[in-house]
Amino acid sequence: MFVLALRSVRHRPGRFLATLLSAFLGAAVVMTFAAMHDTAAGAGVDPVSAETLGTSAGVVGGYGTLLVFFAVASTLTVAVRQRAAELELLRCSGATPGQLRRMVVGEAVAVALAGALLAIGPALLGGRVLLTVFQDSGQVAGDVEYVFGALALSSGVGSTLLAAAGAAFLALRRVNRTGARRARARRFPAYAALAAGAASACSTFGFSATAEALMAPPAYGAILLSVGCALLAPGLLTRLLDRLPLGGAGAWLAVRNLRQRAGQLAGVLMSLTLFTAVATATLTVQAVESDAVAASGRVKSVDAKNLETLNLTVVGVIAVFVCVMLVNSLYAATTYRSREFGQQRLAGATPGQVLGTVGAEGVLLTVTGVFFGTLAALAGVVPFTVVRAGGVLPGQFLGTWAAVASVGAAVTLGTSLATARHVLRTPAVGAVARPA
Repeated sequence: MFVLALRSVRHRPGRFLATLLSAFLGAAVVMTFAAMHDTAAGAGVDPVSAETLGTSAGVVGGYGTLLVFFAVASTLTVAVRQRAAELELLRCSGATPGQLRRMVVGEAVAVALAGALLAIGPALLGGRVLLTVFQDSGQVAGDVEYVFGALALSSGVGSTLLAAAGAAFLALRRVNRTGARRARARRFPAYAALAAGAASACSTFGFSATAEALMAPPAYGAILLSVGCALLAPGLLTRLLDRLPLGGAGAWLAVRNLRQRAGQLAGVLMSLTLFTAVATATLTVQAVESDAVAASGRVKSVDAKNLETLNLTVVGVIAVFVCVMLVNSLYAATTYRSREFGQQRLAGATPGQVLGTVGAEGVLLTVTGVFFGTLAALAGVVPFTVVRAGGVLPGQFLGTWAAVASVGAAVTLGTSLATARHVLRTPAVGAVARPA
């Protein structure tokens, strides 16, 4: 089955392009920051520089590993779902579930390995640039030598391969479940994440305004709450659509399509929700903290500078990954609808009407993801602002939220409409004649 997996990857590389890109970016991020561990372990590195390098590698490297898993899982789920007919044919031809599982996992591991190997060069250069940034800001001594060693290489390749294998296994199980079983499987971790997030956000009130760890509870609370909201988002989207009073054929068709495809769009909703919550909460909390330090007349310590760098870096990493996840998931899902679009056009719909329906779907998806992400972000921002600045909603929130929501909306709508326009170039008869 592993030979069959390699043959499938070799003969149909386009199918695995999204997974390859996710693995490449994920491995590059993990190796870039893991190289800071190698650099910190070098000879002659002072304790302050070593702590800065180790902290950045640990925090961002951990986020990067999780994001690799989410990115690869989102693309693999779409790819496996689109191959349901092919997998069923192999089943009917005598393949056992175990053989199919090994084939799908083998494909994912082969593609992830290629992506990780391609990422070594960019990661090596990225780590050198990152060290220069730390040195220019005074957080790391200028005489520290850059090292890209075995830890960076093993972390990047190992975490990418493990993420790909685990994501492929879960994607295959998810596709084999019915909608009701998928919903039940998401319910327990969603409620657990919501409870843990609420507890973490509320624990902010137990800290003093000048505590060094004050920023941690609201940040973790926003992340956990966004994960819980993201897991529940497909079901909540379906309930919302059932009660949405929309007129017009295009809006009705958009609502109908989203209701039927809510489970398939879970990856898109999760990406939007996580991006909105984490980016808005982290940037707003950091802005409030910076303003509070400036108002007190104090100079930022090395630890404060490290924390600010980490916050901005984490948001940057998440922003890149969420864009990749959104683009990959939306591109794959929209391309797969070529036959559906062809049927609509043969039934009398114009290309403009099809694009209008896709645009309406994108708007509804964006509103849902941004709404739940905003709730999670507020749960972290409000407690921090109350304790740190004596207010409720900081003035920096609206501007930050508008910028983050605009990026999410632009990526979602832009990818959906651009891909749909490309798909509509195929004649309707030819699109319908293609196998589903």
